[in-house]
Amino acid sequence: MKPDFNKTNGLIPAIIQDAITQQVLMLGYMNEEAFIKTQLEKRVTFYSRSRNELWTKGKTSGNYLNVVSMSLDCDNDTILIQAKPVGPTCHTGATTCFGEPDCKGYLYQLEETISERIQSGSDASYTNTLFKRGINKVAQKVGEEAVELVIEAKDTNEELFKNEAADLLYHFLILLKIKSLNLNDIEKVLKTRSR
Repeated sequence: MKPDFNKTNGLIPAIIQDAITQQVLMLGYMNEEAFIKTQLEKRVTFYSRSRNELWTKGKTSGNYLNVVSMSLDCDNDTILIQAKPVGPTCHTGATTCFGEPDCKGYLYQLEETISERIQSGSDASYTNTLFKRGINKVAQKVGEEAVELVIEAKDTNEELFKNEAADLLYHFLILLKIKSLNLNDIEKVLKTRSR
């Protein structure tokens, strides 16, 4: 991968995207030195146009952007970096510089949290305990939550309905995990149906 820094007077835009939620987190600029440092350290480093120096995102705040992958656009003059953010990306404390993530973004974050809890192996984690009980128990729990959602759908209490819908989504994500699938896999199926 070789960005064309000459074409853009030594600086290329770097779009930072959350590797899990796919939400765009921020835009910065890199010179060749910042690009190489980012590749080597696996943490996003930009070139500050106002200070005329390199700055590693998170060096002061601790809110680093850990690189998952890097790719160039078709003209080799813009870079897309997929990263795992440590804390909020924006200096305002927001998740992104473009506003808070939408519901889809949060579901992907929840999916990652479920994976982390399962990997932790902690018996104190409901998620991990349920996962360890196996596919039959997880599938049974999804069925129970689906029935509870249907029952609440017939009533008028919106709060109870929303809570049951959340319970169903949560347990469905655990079922996906136990089947070695994820939300992306289901999205692909849905996209083929929309044609």
